[in-house]
Amino acid sequence: MEKLEGQECAFCHKKTLTLTEDKKEIPYFGNVFLFSMDCSTCTFHKSDVEAESANDPCRITFTIEKEADLNVRVVKSSNATIKIPQMRLSVTPGPASIGCISNIEGVLQKFEHIIEEQRDNTDDDSEKKQAKNLLKKMRKVKLGDIPLKIIIEDPSGNSAIISDKTTVEKLKAKK
Repeated sequence: MEKLEGQECAFCHKKTLTLTEDKKEIPYFGNVFLFSMDCSTCTFHKSDVEAESANDPCRITFTIEKEADLNVRVVKSSNATIKIPQMRLSVTPGPASIGCISNIEGVLQKFEHIIEEQRDNTDDDSEKKQAKNLLKKMRKVKLGDIPLKIIIEDPSGNSAIISDKTTVEKLKAKK
């Protein structure tokens, strides 16, 4: 792991930014580079994951069918969009988007956190009810009671869901 400390932060301009680069071997995926920037003054954080080899843009689809599927490894680059079509949920990349290595359960927890924030920050009763219903459905998925499809679309091709049940398609270029 390489670490470069005392760099100037682009946000607070203090020399308290740490840059980190690490290389990891992900079984059935290959080598990846993990990059991160962390400022101890303003708490700015940015991370990304890049595959060592060049990859084509791709759409990765995985269906959660049982509780054991929650342990399936997920590699998400900062360029990737994650979608849960059955629940009309998606997280699209933007300036604050980060890359990460997690599992299906971690991906679901991120969506749950977003739904909980929306539920807690709205005064609209119908929005609160919708959020509560989504959270109930998410719990049923985690127990393996109902299947749920997760799709990752990555124009950089640096994302993966590591499972024999995963389907990978070439991502068509947007016109």
